Amino acid sequence: MKRWMIFLYGGLSYAIFLLCFLYTIGFVGNLWVPKSIDSMPTAPLGQALAVNLALLGVFAVQHSLMARPFFKRWLTRYIPATVERSTYVLASSLALVLLMWGWQPMGGYVWDVSSTPAAPVIYAVFAAGWLLVLLSTALINHFDLFGLRQVWLQLRGRPYTALPFETPWLYRYVRHPLYLGFFLTFWATPTMSIAHLVFALMCTGYILVGTRLEERDLRKAHPEYDRYAREVPRYLPVPRGRIPATNSVVVIALAALLVMVTWTAAALSHAAVNVQAYV
Repeated sequence: MKRWMIFLYGGLSYAIFLLCFLYTIGFVGNLWVPKSIDSMPTAPLGQALAVNLALLGVFAVQHSLMARPFFKRWLTRYIPATVERSTYVLASSLALVLLMWGWQPMGGYVWDVSSTPAAPVIYAVFAAGWLLVLLSTALINHFDLFGLRQVWLQLRGRPYTALPFETPWLYRYVRHPLYLGFFLTFWATPTMSIAHLVFALMCTGYILVGTRLEERDLRKAHPEYDRYAREVPRYLPVPRGRIPATNSVVVIALAALLVMVTWTAAALSHAAVNVQAYV
């Protein structure tokens, strides 16, 4: 491929990702988009659940498989190494498009505090999660992560050099602030429908499993990661040595969040009913 074609391919892949990213915010948050995670039910519950699990499975397999070193080595036998990352970004975006296009809302609610004073606070946490996701990518070189640095260097005729292992700012307190941001976006919702709960549980489970695979690859590529992992917790910026940096911390935290929000919703709803009855 010519240099300018490689650059255009990388730029197009990034543009598609950016559009998907923006749409995903609206999709998960039920904001601004024509089809969201909680659109009107269109299929029986069992069928909708099967379709949604299959869509999530396709995204998880693609996202994880293409990130493994052995797959990258196989792929670069057929495409230039400079577009390997852009190809991953493009494939991930298309898998996400498929997920959102085929998603089947299921109706039913675990909690709904959209009409209470808690809703703006929850939306603020939701927004903070997405900002944390973007900030986390910026700290480790956003453009390298999404393939633009690779194609830009190719366009200029300069060789690609891998980024060294570094722990800027947030990464000194938590190993995966990016995933912490995603946890906030999955769970911070004033209206937790059955469909949203399935989405949040499956995506959380995928991250918990995928992090293990990612860290295994990081240990092979960067021997210093072992010491870093012993000193810095995996997802939550808890004091070092106080709580083990394990997946169980996140599971407990999410369970506590679920109980807290559900209890708050029930309490606020009960209070609203009492005030209405009194008036």
